[in-house]
Amino acid sequence: MKVIIVGGVAGGATAAARLRRLDESAEITIIERSGYISYANCGLPYYIGGVITRKEDLTLQTPESFWKRFRIQARVHQEVIRIRREEKKVQIRDLKTGETYEEGYDKLLLSPGASAVKPAVFGVEQEGVFTLRTVEDTWRIREWIEEKKPKRAAVIGGGFIGLEMLENLLGLGIRTTLLQKSDQVMPPLDYDMACGVHAYLRGRGVDLRFRQRVTGIEKTEQGLTVQIEGEEALETDMVLLAIGVSPENWLAKEAGLDLGLRGAIVVDEHMRTSDPDIYAVGDGVTVRHFVSGQPAWIALAGPANKEGRIAADHICGRGSSYRGSQGSSILKLFDMSIASTGLNEKGAKEAGIPYDYVITFSPSHAAYYPGSSNMTLKVIFHKESGQVLGAQIIGFEGVDKRIDVLAAAIRARMTGEELAELELAYAPPFSSAKDPVNMAGYVIENVREGLVKQYTWKEALSLPRDGSVTLLDVRTDKEYAAGHIPGTVHIPLDGLRERLSELDRGKRVYVNCQSGLRSYLACRILAQKGFDCYNLIGGYRYYALICEDQECNPVPSHSCGLPIHEE
Repeated sequence: MKVIIVGGVAGGATAAARLRRLDESAEITIIERSGYISYANCGLPYYIGGVITRKEDLTLQTPESFWKRFRIQARVHQEVIRIRREEKKVQIRDLKTGETYEEGYDKLLLSPGASAVKPAVFGVEQEGVFTLRTVEDTWRIREWIEEKKPKRAAVIGGGFIGLEMLENLLGLGIRTTLLQKSDQVMPPLDYDMACGVHAYLRGRGVDLRFRQRVTGIEKTEQGLTVQIEGEEALETDMVLLAIGVSPENWLAKEAGLDLGLRGAIVVDEHMRTSDPDIYAVGDGVTVRHFVSGQPAWIALAGPANKEGRIAADHICGRGSSYRGSQGSSILKLFDMSIASTGLNEKGAKEAGIPYDYVITFSPSHAAYYPGSSNMTLKVIFHKESGQVLGAQIIGFEGVDKRIDVLAAAIRARMTGEELAELELAYAPPFSSAKDPVNMAGYVIENVREGLVKQYTWKEALSLPRDGSVTLLDVRTDKEYAAGHIPGTVHIPLDGLRERLSELDRGKRVYVNCQSGLRSYLACRILAQKGFDCYNLIGGYRYYALICEDQECNPVPSHSCGLPIHEE
C-alpha cells in the first residue's frame, strides 16, 4: 500500500507515524511545503520572546530522523499542486528547483492546516508587518526584532496568537498596543468572563483598545502608522496581524472534494472525504462538535493529533471513529491562566439548546495554606437534563487541572449534580476538601432543585429603581462603602434575621454579596421566611468588573443610567 500525506506538523506527522506502527510494509511519503515536517507550533511566540532559546527545541522531527526511526520519506520544500483523482495521482512542485513531477497513491491524506488571515486593507505587505503561523515566520520576526530593535509594536487581534505575542513582545521591553475589532479578547470566552481578562491586562498597564477597525498601514520616516476608522492613527515600529486563521482548502476545492463550514473539507467519522480514497485531518477539516452535534471548525493541536491517528487506523482497516471535538483550550497570559471547554453561551444559543449557568469564585487550594489564589468558574448546563455543556475558568493556579476535570465530565456527559459527587484528590497545598469543581456542582444542584433562584449582571443593570422591587446588599459596611449597585438597601448578612421587618414581603428581593455565597445564605433565610428571593450570579465583584469594562469601552446607555453590553 502506498500512502501520500500532504502536510506534516500535528495531523500529517501523527498519521504517518501511526501508519508505520500498524503496517511495516506500507510505502509512506510526506510532502511538506515548508522546511519542517513536525514542529511545536504552539511554542512559536515563546521563541520570539526568548522564553524558548534554542531553535532545535521547536523542531520535533527532521526528514532524517523520520527516515531513521520510521523509514518514512519526508520531502520538504515541496508542494502538491494538483490532485488527479481519476488516476489516483498527485502533481508535486519542488519549490527550490521549480520542477514538477507526479506520484501515484493508493490512499491520500490531506493535512493542509490553516493560513493566517490578512485583512483586506492596504499596507499589510510592508516591511515590519508580520503574521505568525510557521517556523519560517518565527525566524523572520525574531531576526527582524534583533536587527531593528523596535521600541513600539501593535498587535491586531486578541485571540491566542495575539495575546501570546502581546506577552512576549512586552517581555522584550517593546511597548505594545492591542487593537481588537470586537469588544472582547479570547472568543471562546463569553463577554462577561472576558471582562476579568481585560481588567487584568489593564492592571498590568497594557494599552488595550476595543472596537478598532483598521483601515490601512502606512510606511513613514518614523516607522509605521496604523490607520483606524474614526480614531487617531497609531504610530508604531512593527505590526503583528493576528486576526485569525482560515482553512487551506484550495487543493481540495480544485479536486472537487466536498467543502463545509468556512470552506473546510467535509469528512466522515473515519476522516474520509467525499472521495473514499482521500482522507483529511487537522485545521483544514470540518468536524462534529461533541456537545452540540453540529458541524464545527476547531483549529487546535489536540484534535488534529487524534484525527491523524484515526485516519491512519481506518486506512489500515481498523474501525476507529472520531466522536467530535469540544474545543478544550488553555492560554497562559503573564501569570493568568484562561481556559475553556465545550459550549459557551453563544454556542448554546446557536445550537438551540436550553441552558443555564452558574458562576463560582473559589480558592485554588485551601485558603489557610500559603499561596492560595482565587479562580472564577463559569459552568453552562442543560436546563432540563442538567448535563454539563461547557465551562470557562480564569485564575492563576490550578486552572489547568480543573478545566481538564470538566472536559472529562463533558465527555462522559455528566450532569451538574454528578460534579458534586466527584471524589477528587485533596491536600491543603493542592485543593480544598470541596474542590472548585465540586462547588460548581453544588450550586448547579441548588439551582436545579429550586433552593435558590438566580439573576444575572444584565438583569442587575436593568432592574427598576422605582421601589417596586427590593435590591438588597448583604456585605459588610466596609465593602458596601467601597462600592455598591445603585439603589440597594444595605443589611449585612449577620444582622439580617433581626432586621427582616425592614423588608417588604410583597416585593421580590434581589440580593447580592461580593461573590454570591453570603447572598445565597441570605436567600435561604429569606425564602424560608416567605420572601421571593433571587441571588446575583457571580456577586458584586463580577458585576463591577463588567461595569468597569463597559465604562472603559463606551456603549449606548441603558435606561438605568449604566452602560449595558448588547450581544
